[in-house]
Amino acid sequence: MALGEDLIRDVVWTGDEPTMAKQKILILGAAGRDFHNFNVFFRNNPGYEVVAFTATQIPGIDDKMYPPALSGKLYPGGIPIKPEEDLEKLISEYHADTCILSYSDLSYDTVMRLSARVNTAGANFMLMGWKDTMLKSSKPVIAVCASRTGCGKSQTTRYIVELLREMGKQCVAIRHPMPYGDLEKQAVQRFATYEDLDKHDCTIEEREEYEPHIDRGSIVYAGVDYEKILGEAEKEADVILWDGGNNDMSFIKPDLYITVVDPHRPGDEISYYPGEVNVRMADIVIINKVATAYPEDVEEVRSNVREINPRAVIIDAASPVSVSDPDAIRGKIVLVVEDGPTVTHGGMEYGAGYIAATKFGAGELVDPRPYAVGSIIDTFEKYDHLEDILPAMGYGDEQVKDLEDTINNTPCDVVVTGTPIDISRVVKVNKPIFRVSYDLQVIGKPDLRTELLKFLK
Repeated sequence: MALGEDLIRDVVWTGDEPTMAKQKILILGAAGRDFHNFNVFFRNNPGYEVVAFTATQIPGIDDKMYPPALSGKLYPGGIPIKPEEDLEKLISEYHADTCILSYSDLSYDTVMRLSARVNTAGANFMLMGWKDTMLKSSKPVIAVCASRTGCGKSQTTRYIVELLREMGKQCVAIRHPMPYGDLEKQAVQRFATYEDLDKHDCTIEEREEYEPHIDRGSIVYAGVDYEKILGEAEKEADVILWDGGNNDMSFIKPDLYITVVDPHRPGDEISYYPGEVNVRMADIVIINKVATAYPEDVEEVRSNVREINPRAVIIDAASPVSVSDPDAIRGKIVLVVEDGPTVTHGGMEYGAGYIAATKFGAGELVDPRPYAVGSIIDTFEKYDHLEDILPAMGYGDEQVKDLEDTINNTPCDVVVTGTPIDISRVVKVNKPIFRVSYDLQVIGKPDLRTELLKFLK
């Protein structure tokens, strides 16, 4: 089946019989899903011409090229990557017929505003479904996805890895892409040691996702070309674990689909793209953070899940926080550093760092905004809902330095970090750092262990 085969195409007269012109495609992305959609559907498809990618959400990923080594024989010069802010201009310049939305964690309002911009410029607006984008594996696949960024996928994947290990299964994780550097070099990446993180020049966001796996002796793959990545991972795995990013759908067709939802943001599970798709497709829905959410919000989420996916098994869970020395926080002036994606495009006003600082009796949370420098100032301007927390932005060396300077400029006694990594490995700061730990805690029945045993049988 051809994508958009019912769309009207231009007819080209060649002197014999009329032929159909190639559909000109503009892929709207953020250095992840966009490249995957291209690789699995468009790369070797002569019926379409992908004229450009657009880029947003992540700083510094536009005005590059998708390289010829990845774009294939139909695109010997590669494919340009342009800023999404120039969308209307690009549609006109490239004579694009169809724009395909290929990034995640967008409110329905944002999705339709993009559609309005595209349609006003004269192009069609499309979304791709799982049949054209999910790869099939020769191994059993468990996918962990979510309704929003910051629901708790990471602790869920760690929990599942430990359970599978107890059951005697070798699990290899395949992580949602975060290729923000040299795309050709990042085509297939394997992470098993801290040295691998340095070898691949990983950003803070990448380290936040890979380090917890490495800490537990697990192997994780990521990169750009997921057909090749899947082939390499299958060589080492009894079970493939898809470790999702944002609220995107799985790139690999799962045999068990797990979706994590967040009662701190009730209603988002039915109002964000493609998070609702994940909820509707799920075999298991985990309502996380029930211990810190209002009971009425937990019930609202439960009701919404039951309404749109009555067949799903619903599991309650919490993510309790801990630190190595609570007394070092009590009564102190604290700077809270949070996981970047969770509090930026994830829309959360706080994360695990804030919860830990208040739980363990911080005397004062200092507002870092007056002390921000460089790109961190831009981050606060773009995400103006943030107060009393510092997002751990670090998409390149310059931004890591800005983060380091902002921390060092901020007057405080201690730093409490809610990121999943040891941030002291990345930045050098002039005050003590206390790292928050948080793991999934399944509450009551049904439970994840029992469901995994059913799946393996």
